[in-house]
Amino acid sequence: MSYSPATRPTASPAEAPAVEVAGARKGFGRGGQRVRAVDGVDLRVGRGEVVALLGPNGAGKTTLLDMVLGFTDPDEGTVRTLGAAPRQSVRAGRIGAVLQTGGLLDDLSVRETVAMVATLHRDPLPVDEALERAGAAGFARRKVSRCSGGQQQRLRFALALLPEPDLLVLDEPTAGMDVRARREFWAAMHAEAERGRTVVFATHYLDEAEEFAVRTVVLKDGRVVADAATAEVRALAGTRVVSFRWTGPRPVVVPGASPLDPAGGRVRLTGPDTDAIARHLLATPHARELEIAHAGLEEAFLGLTADRPHPPTSRPEQGAP
Repeated sequence: MSYSPATRPTASPAEAPAVEVAGARKGFGRGGQRVRAVDGVDLRVGRGEVVALLGPNGAGKTTLLDMVLGFTDPDEGTVRTLGAAPRQSVRAGRIGAVLQTGGLLDDLSVRETVAMVATLHRDPLPVDEALERAGAAGFARRKVSRCSGGQQQRLRFALALLPEPDLLVLDEPTAGMDVRARREFWAAMHAEAERGRTVVFATHYLDEAEEFAVRTVVLKDGRVVADAATAEVRALAGTRVVSFRWTGPRPVVVPGASPLDPAGGRVRLTGPDTDAIARHLLATPHARELEIAHAGLEEAFLGLTADRPHPPTSRPEQGAP
């Protein structure tokens, strides 16, 4: 049986979902007008889930996370975390956050920063353990001002781990990191997810959602346009891609096909009839190693957030048949 947000029975704090957003709306004044950043969002994240929030700039991702963290309140609707008001969950140390900027003192070392913040928690994780689990032990003596952007993010990760939170909220956590730093960050985050923590993260790196998130929620104009298992979101646009190696003259022209960015030295085409595209290519002597596959998350994301109406794809309530 499923319930609407208005009729769903209230769970006890021990049974409540990690995040529950019902009919949330939030607007801001801009240029003499009021812009609605979040426009009627319903979202339920169960304990232990790993969920990615995707959307273009201005989609409402950061505003939604700000409400989950208690930085701001919705104009309408409700936001609950772990069965309580967000600020109550934060004060109890049940939520940890890794944000894009701010919150660090340049004159302190990494270890001094973690040690100072640890004093604010009732029963914090040992400082050295927090540094180790966040991948920050190797530069613990370095001044914050001398740390790279990626190192500062790992420091923020260590701070978020101090209260041993049940829920980790990450807003563009790897922005500014190089490929190696991103890989190391997500390796550490994988370990925390395996400990059973709930992880909700917003990202512009679509490969991060595809590789790390079990579930993906896509926002556009403050509304949820897709909410499903990440593999299902990838297929929601109904797009397939024909990829192949081309030995003939450039450009490759195939009737009814639209080009996509090449990858790995392979030409990539899509269109309403990928079988017809494949038949055309097989009739030429220049196409080699031809493959047809579902589009990646990037193509699905572009399709779902294009400037045309899309019916929202809702995720069934947990426990619903």
